[in-house]
Amino acid sequence: MKALTLLAAFVIIGALPFMVALQGFSRRSRPRSWRNTGQVSHMILAKAARLRLFGKHPAGFYLRLNRRIWEIIPANVRNSYLIRAYGAWLQNLVRLVETRRQYFGTFFFRNRPALELMRRLADEKAKGSTLRIAVLACSIGAEVYSILWTIRLARPDLRVLMCAVDISKEILNFAETGIYAPDTCELVGCPLFERLTVHEKEKMFDWEGDQARVKPWLREGITWQLGDASSPELIHVLGPQDIVVASTFLCHMEPLVAENCLRNIAGLVDRGGYLFVSGVDLEVRAKVAHELGWQPIPELLEQIHDGDPDLREGWPLTWWGLEPLNHSRRDWRLRYAAAFQINTRNSIRAPAHS
Repeated sequence: MKALTLLAAFVIIGALPFMVALQGFSRRSRPRSWRNTGQVSHMILAKAARLRLFGKHPAGFYLRLNRRIWEIIPANVRNSYLIRAYGAWLQNLVRLVETRRQYFGTFFFRNRPALELMRRLADEKAKGSTLRIAVLACSIGAEVYSILWTIRLARPDLRVLMCAVDISKEILNFAETGIYAPDTCELVGCPLFERLTVHEKEKMFDWEGDQARVKPWLREGITWQLGDASSPELIHVLGPQDIVVASTFLCHMEPLVAENCLRNIAGLVDRGGYLFVSGVDLEVRAKVAHELGWQPIPELLEQIHDGDPDLREGWPLTWWGLEPLNHSRRDWRLRYAAAFQINTRNSIRAPAHS
């Protein structure tokens, strides 16, 4: 009974922006055909997002109210079809109301299933061969060192050439030093070491009090490159890569900008290479993947999708939040995959593990 009451409250509250926005459509301005419900819904949302009453946005109050309600909704109710659909609608409104901006927030071992897939891909390389990896928007280096730890422990025979790219020279210099102190967490707004085990903390860093310095064997072979992921010149600077990682920065761009950037990023991947792209609007990633013919890697797909708790817990009331995986969608593999093989001419053979 309580769940039904909450559900009814969601439906009633959720209808308000529709009713307000619809009043702005005159008979003459309403679309002749309402068959394109996605377009109409976006039009309504956009109108609701722009609406002002007494100089203020009602949508802001509406979202604050929904944040409180969402927190008390039981998990089993959140997973219902109606609530998931309502959540998707809510996130669309958030993306229209809020201004996207970049963050430097990051963690060591942010997505362990993604790291495991990289390890498996690296394991397919011939003994003593070279593996070229580019990490874009590398921030303060946590992701770079996490990848190197994972691959070098598994395949110490490989010559791993890592290129870490960021648009901020200051952040790159910080990452290159590989020194992390308590105030670093304040800089990025995240508890950097939260997802590390005690063993990993001991083996990855040399400690002086509460200050951690990345061990020398992890800092070797890294090129710290100032660059913009959206620049066509980046391919000429970096050259083709076996693996390209673009994590958690495209979601902070407006969709069209993110789409163009993602197309540019794809040009960095060598024939048969792999692209890991997470923290991006799913519609943007799915559209580019479909149009460019990327092959989603099914291995660990669901685990990688749920592998970063921050992204999952951010849905639906942040623009970067990641919606729950929905198997009922016909395109669910393409939509929810975060790792792709760019073409079929293999330079690294796709792993056969299950």
